Amino acid sequence: MNRQFEDKIALVTGGAQGLGRAICERLAQEGCHVVVADLNLAGAERTASEIVAAYDRQVIAVGVDVTDEEQVEAMFQRTLETFGQVDIVVSNAGILIAEAVWDFPADRWKAVVDVNLYGYFLVAKHAARAMMPRKQGVIIQINSKSGKKGSFKNSAYAASKFGGIGLTQSIALDLAEYGIRVNAICPGNLLDSPLWVNSLYKQYAKKWGITEEEVRQKYTNQVPLKRGCTYEDVTNVLVFLVSDQAGYMTGQAINVTGGQEMR
Repeated sequence: MNRQFEDKIALVTGGAQGLGRAICERLAQEGCHVVVADLNLAGAERTASEIVAAYDRQVIAVGVDVTDEEQVEAMFQRTLETFGQVDIVVSNAGILIAEAVWDFPADRWKAVVDVNLYGYFLVAKHAARAMMPRKQGVIIQINSKSGKKGSFKNSAYAASKFGGIGLTQSIALDLAEYGIRVNAICPGNLLDSPLWVNSLYKQYAKKWGITEEEVRQKYTNQVPLKRGCTYEDVTNVLVFLVSDQAGYMTGQAINVTGGQEMR
């Protein structure tokens, strides 16, 4: 099997489950040694051990709260102590809390922005410090279609993701002279992800008085290509953005939405 990133070092936040786990697995499949970072250390350790068994790569698990700068700095120190370098950083950790603006508790609104935007800033800051001496590296933020268009009763999430695109563009400018590229990926609705299967279908079905299957169909119908986004859709684009084939791309926010968002 041709592995594009043989022996590169990749760090993925929010890597214990869902899309983050899929990203860790795909990067290992492409030849990377991986740091699985997550607030849920036990989950990160399970993911790490399973990737080692499946792909014969070196994988370590690190517990991290991305809103705590000391923990983020320690995560990169551990990565450098273990592997000597970091080549790819994927800022995937994120949360979603949805409320109408008039009902949104201020502390919960701020919590979304703290994780999704401030957390991304801290990860990018310390990724940059680790990458700048070698004058190479790639930083990817997992953003959202909600970073391109306002989201109904979801203001905190959309605000954090809009901010993430501005941050991506700005740090791409900061780091261009060091040969470090920074891009964002904006997926559509991951209709088979734990967030949807374990939570959102039930919430929306109850709110609208319809079945969970009808909720799924409602969201599928909004997509021109008539299906939800998959982990593979996202990881295919991520692999391209990390690769030398995207060597002239930085500061971009790439839609992976089946045509639902085209700007």
